[in-house]
Amino acid sequence: MLHIILYIAIAIISAAIAVAITVIVQRSMAKSRAKVIYDDAVREAEDLKRNKILEGREEALQITADAEKQANQRMSKIQSTEARLKQRELQLNQQQGENQRAKNELESTRQTLEAQFAVVESRQAELDKLHHQAQEQLEHISGLSSQEAKEKLIESLKDEAKTAAASYINDIMDDAKMTANKEAKRIVVQSIQRVATETAIENSVTVFHIDSDEVKGRIIGREGRNIRALEAATGIEIIVDDTPEAIVLSGFDPVRREIARLALHQLVADGRIHPARIEEVVAKVRKQIEEEIIETGKRTAIDLGIHGLHPDLIRLVGKMKYRSSYGQNLLQHSRETANLCAIMASELGLNPKKARRAGLLHDIGKVPDDEPELPHALLGMKLAEKYKEKPEICNAIGAHHDEIEQTSLLAPIVQVCDAISGARPGARREIVEAYIKRLKDLEQLALSYPGVLKTYAIQAGRELRVIVGADKIDDTETEKLSSEIARRIQDEMTYPGQVKITVIRETRAVSFAK
Repeated sequence: MLHIILYIAIAIISAAIAVAITVIVQRSMAKSRAKVIYDDAVREAEDLKRNKILEGREEALQITADAEKQANQRMSKIQSTEARLKQRELQLNQQQGENQRAKNELESTRQTLEAQFAVVESRQAELDKLHHQAQEQLEHISGLSSQEAKEKLIESLKDEAKTAAASYINDIMDDAKMTANKEAKRIVVQSIQRVATETAIENSVTVFHIDSDEVKGRIIGREGRNIRALEAATGIEIIVDDTPEAIVLSGFDPVRREIARLALHQLVADGRIHPARIEEVVAKVRKQIEEEIIETGKRTAIDLGIHGLHPDLIRLVGKMKYRSSYGQNLLQHSRETANLCAIMASELGLNPKKARRAGLLHDIGKVPDDEPELPHALLGMKLAEKYKEKPEICNAIGAHHDEIEQTSLLAPIVQVCDAISGARPGARREIVEAYIKRLKDLEQLALSYPGVLKTYAIQAGRELRVIVGADKIDDTETEKLSSEIARRIQDEMTYPGQVKITVIRETRAVSFAK
């Protein structure tokens, strides 16, 4: 039993000794590791310190270099500024010297002038004294005072001037009678040669073209309600007859006809045709036409160089575009008359601007907003007076048809130019010439396309045959060409009924047997 206890005690002591030895060994190893870590940390700290010191030195050097560079730049700027200031100072000194010299010269000149002025005054006094003495001697010798002598001299000069003027006037009158007729013809011919304007054919109907006759039924509407609404809104009679692909708009007011045409075009293009839509479109088109009328008036005034027209007069000038007289478009006629008046006024030494203004406004009485029972010349004169035109222009407007007496030279000029514009060849409507012109326009329109060789308008202009080159246009392009020509004719020309366009492309194969 004792042996067991001793054995256990020895084992415990051995274990305690082993644990103690292990702890001692671990402590020594920990100390050695701690020393290694400490040494590494010291070395890293030394390295970081050295690096930071080096970086600080480099940054300090860089800052020093930048500061020196900035200081050098500032120093160079200061030096250049100092140089400019010195140069400016030299210039100011030179200028001050020149100013002083100029001041001295002016002072010497002033003194010289004062001396000369004193001499002139003394001489003027002497001359006045001599003149007074001579006048007293003349009055004493002639027995007349100076005032009586002046009156007698003036009377004698008046008699001589009247005699000379009368003989001069007689000579001028004789010469004028000999050359007046020749000079008048020259002025009229020269004015006509220098002015040319297009003519327009007056129509009381407008032809509206449609793609197919099915559209006619939609325009008429159920029990004719659409066509009645359209006629009531536009004031134009709409004639739907058997004419293929065409509707006739009849009315004497061209502005209403144009409103009806544009409204129909928008309604057909939109497809919605009913009374409410018709009233809406007509109101919109009427507003567009009104804006176009004002724009036309402004453009006409600018083209002719006429300024300061009242806005209502500008509107009346624009309305002339839609008015014709005996086939002559009123706006073109007024423009032509205005240019003729300006040329004649220049030839006669008058104001061409006033003459051009009177020529443009001479027919504004034909396009009033209401229809008073007055001749158009008198109505135009009243409108011009209402809008503060000058009296000579108002008189020229009112007297161009001899309704009132002519009181200025502008009146006969406007009267003559109005007659020239209306009487020249081509101004008024001529049915045969218009027919021939329409045929030529058809042919020329087709000839304007590339590849077209010849064109023939046949059947009184109801058919247009177009011959194209086989080597320039193929079969597919012929269809496009016919459609394009038809579209342009429909948009750009006025004609009755419809026009058939036939494009002919001929291909030939030629061989020879030998």
